[in-house]
Amino acid sequence: MSVLARARVQVLAGNVANQIAAGEVVERPASVVKELVENGLDAGARAIRVELEDGGKTLIRVSDDGAGMDRDDAQLALQRHATSKIRTATDLIGVATFGFRGEALPAIASVSRFELETCGEGEDATRLRVTGAKLDAVEDSVRQRGTTVTVRGLFYNTPARRKFLRATATETRAAVEALTVLALTRPDVAFSLTSDGRVLLDCPPAARLIDRAHALWGGELADTLLAVSHRAGPLEVSGLVQRPAQARPAGRKGYVFVRGRPIRDPFILRAAEAGYRSTIAPGDRPSLLLFLDLPGDAVDVNVHPAKLEARFRDKFFVEKVVGEAVREALAPLEAAAPLGVVGHQSSVIGALGSIPLELFGTDRPTTDNRQPTAPLLQVFDTFILFQTDQGIAIVDQHSAHERVLYEDVMRQLSGDGAPAQRLLLPLTLDFAPAELDAIEAHRELLTRVGYEIEPFSGRSIVVHTAPNPHPRFEAARCLQELVSDLAGGRFGGWQNRLERFAATYACRAAIKAGQTLDVGEMRQLIVRLLTATLPAHDVHGRPSMVQLPKEELERRFGRT
Repeated sequence: MSVLARARVQVLAGNVANQIAAGEVVERPASVVKELVENGLDAGARAIRVELEDGGKTLIRVSDDGAGMDRDDAQLALQRHATSKIRTATDLIGVATFGFRGEALPAIASVSRFELETCGEGEDATRLRVTGAKLDAVEDSVRQRGTTVTVRGLFYNTPARRKFLRATATETRAAVEALTVLALTRPDVAFSLTSDGRVLLDCPPAARLIDRAHALWGGELADTLLAVSHRAGPLEVSGLVQRPAQARPAGRKGYVFVRGRPIRDPFILRAAEAGYRSTIAPGDRPSLLLFLDLPGDAVDVNVHPAKLEARFRDKFFVEKVVGEAVREALAPLEAAAPLGVVGHQSSVIGALGSIPLELFGTDRPTTDNRQPTAPLLQVFDTFILFQTDQGIAIVDQHSAHERVLYEDVMRQLSGDGAPAQRLLLPLTLDFAPAELDAIEAHRELLTRVGYEIEPFSGRSIVVHTAPNPHPRFEAARCLQELVSDLAGGRFGGWQNRLERFAATYACRAAIKAGQTLDVGEMRQLIVRLLTATLPAHDVHGRPSMVQLPKEELERRFGRT
């Protein structure tokens, strides 16, 4: 304490201030890649090339074909807080560039052996050499328009920081991820990354985000993604989200971009996952690429030294709209997984076309007063097949009925309940103590779906009324399985108690695989499925329907 009391206030030396700034902006080689690539994008580059050696610890080189700089601007860019991207404090409102603090280049130069080579349109090229923030040379160079920054020996003069760098493979993966994020923001720009002479990323310009996803991750992931496009008030949400059937507990990719800038926001991702409610199993994590576009005065991007966070004026509105956007993307029949399709998923999305309900005899009659019907075929007493105008749809009868019942029960639980039939002979059933506790805890919900239950004696209860969701419904078996699931927590993980109950009931009450259906029953099930909110998915995250486009049939039989 006495030492602090005697300390004098003084202005830090420039190299110390730069190294402190480097500590905020430059954490590792990936940070350098991020800052330099962002500069290239802000300069209007159409192609950016990144080269690494030893994970970036020995060498980082970023080259672009952007606007470049003249000699005066190149020298000024190495001064702290020098930037071409803002002029006044009001420019911080709605700033549209990636970087604007004017700290990246001097911070990087202060902890490396740094070289900047640049050339503006119609100007002479310049090369600057800097060692630990000390300008060593300013000289002429020869190059085309654009900028190349070479960083050697990162943290060579701060050994305490250098020793905290990870293994080469780890640092390389981090740099690849940093470039991947930026490549997603600009599909129209070409990106490449080589590490120790090996090409790790090579993305040509793409017209669409889905094409960039294919270039980055291949078809195995990209073919599971659905397009998002939703607007509410001033907020527009776009991007790609994964089909529920392909969501897994681990390995998901989650990206959020605000006004084109990548940010970290777990609350936005959580809001997006809420849009998957009742379509994925608890614990599964779908891949998400979400772009939020809203007025500049509705978001503050100047809240983090590395520009990785944003603060929304109305975060609850933003999260609500994000959930709605995802829900909307999962609703159409096109969200059903394509079957056996090779190539880009985007080429088959919508291949089923619209499925008019009149095909199933529920709409207007034909001119000769006969209801048109689509041929329906049940195979293996489990799947229902029918032709659409552009392909074949295959429906899992249990999953489809499960989805229909789930949505029915959710309405019943929040409304007046379901119609129930009074049993001519009441059922007397025995349950274990834990199951009797579950019955008591869910008595009101059981009543709303149609079960009127009263205690009898000991471990027995009497059932006076029961629901009747379909002709093959077994009231006693359904109740026993439902109560067993509720007592055993089989459907645990659902955050909403009503949703958990509805999902459990729908699973147990639905038509089973192996049950033969007549044409009328099949037609009624398909019509109800096609009018459901989320027809393509059951409550476990499995598909209730898959698509086989006509084009795929023709390809398989050599007709294309």
